[in-house]
Amino acid sequence: MSQMKIITTNETEQKFWEEASVTKETVTDCMHVINVYPEVTYQKFHGFGGALTEAAAHIYGQMSEEKKQAIIEDCYGMSGLRYNIGRIHMNSCDFALGNYTYVEEGDMELKTFDIDHDRKEILPMLADAKKSRRNWAEEKEAGIRFLMSPWSPPAFMKTNGEMNHGGKLKENCYEAWANYFVKFIEEYRKEGVEIAWLTVQNEPMAVQTWDSCVYTSEEESRFVRDYLGPALEAAGLSDIGIFVWDHNKEEAYQRFKEVVADEKTRNYVTGEAVHWYTGDHFETIEMVRRMYPEKEIFFTEGCVEYSRFADSGEVQKAEMYAHDILGNLNAGINASLDWNLLLDSEGGPNHVGNFCAAPIMCDIKADTYEKRLSYYYIGQFSRYIKDGAVHIGTSRYTDEIEVTGFLNPDGERVIVLLNKTESVKPYTLREAGEGVCGELAPHSICTICYR
Repeated sequence: MSQMKIITTNETEQKFWEEASVTKETVTDCMHVINVYPEVTYQKFHGFGGALTEAAAHIYGQMSEEKKQAIIEDCYGMSGLRYNIGRIHMNSCDFALGNYTYVEEGDMELKTFDIDHDRKEILPMLADAKKSRRNWAEEKEAGIRFLMSPWSPPAFMKTNGEMNHGGKLKENCYEAWANYFVKFIEEYRKEGVEIAWLTVQNEPMAVQTWDSCVYTSEEESRFVRDYLGPALEAAGLSDIGIFVWDHNKEEAYQRFKEVVADEKTRNYVTGEAVHWYTGDHFETIEMVRRMYPEKEIFFTEGCVEYSRFADSGEVQKAEMYAHDILGNLNAGINASLDWNLLLDSEGGPNHVGNFCAAPIMCDIKADTYEKRLSYYYIGQFSRYIKDGAVHIGTSRYTDEIEVTGFLNPDGERVIVLLNKTESVKPYTLREAGEGVCGELAPHSICTICYR
């Protein structure tokens, strides 16, 4: 290995700023070292993506053809984030234009099941995303795999008689709801959408003003064990990965332990999905990884909520993303999904006013959009850590530099360094005695790629 490619992003350079390649050489500095150990391997990684919500699709559909092509390229194209996975919602979510389902009221047999609602805006956006990736990726990597999540069953299946404000799935509706999953997956596959994974319920312990449904650990375990798992098997869909929890990290270990305590449930469950809204809690991911090494952990949602961080600057937002991605990767996640791919200038649309930021913000009237700093910080990971990469060992001389390392399938090393401080941080990146010396500018992120 002789050449190292260095890509830097900061507030000044709001782009993927590729520095000239530098030659590796023997290094003697032992005071500012970041070590890389490619032979020390951890979890395998599937990739990065975001959520193609109805809100995102609605905005996307109102942009000009020129801007639509540019936006989808910025997310899934070679010059953009190079996303290879995505999250979609079954039935409506808070980032939909209103509550909706795919069946008529009271149809327990699902005879009226129809996804026509999604054909207007959501499915066309998914098709454009797939086309953008096919335009540049190698054939074996050209597809996009999707994770599907429900926010609420239809109102008639719930104890509170509505899709919003929590409530539970009625006992006599467990079978019908499991069959609903099957119908959705089958109909989406007919449209050419590869649903590879699902979560049982988005945020199953949150009673929200929007679409929500509550499950205890025992209820979620029983639904998977006695209904969802068998329904997928009977339909020939055992290849679909089932993820439980899909909620905040602070409860991740305890909840997973409880849900998979039943052996039959555990055999159906592929892994656990987590969100970021209650803080770092990287340790809970490490615990799940250690105690259940055969299972996978997906980060499935995170965004900067205007209700909590209305006054945060773009640097703070971007560093929230980078810090969380770094911590999650080092703790053991197998995939990372942002929330909405794009939103309008208000942080919506959202049918209950639950606005938030997104990496791409659009002005529909002006037919313009802006890639925020967080977009470029995410790209420092998503552009270079490939599907099939393996997390590798690193060590650092200071906690003021956050570090992660991956080994791509082609042997390329990808090392990401984050400096959230106000001062320049020197570093010597070293593998087996060779490396390069450099400096991290204040509030910057840097990716170093080499073989």
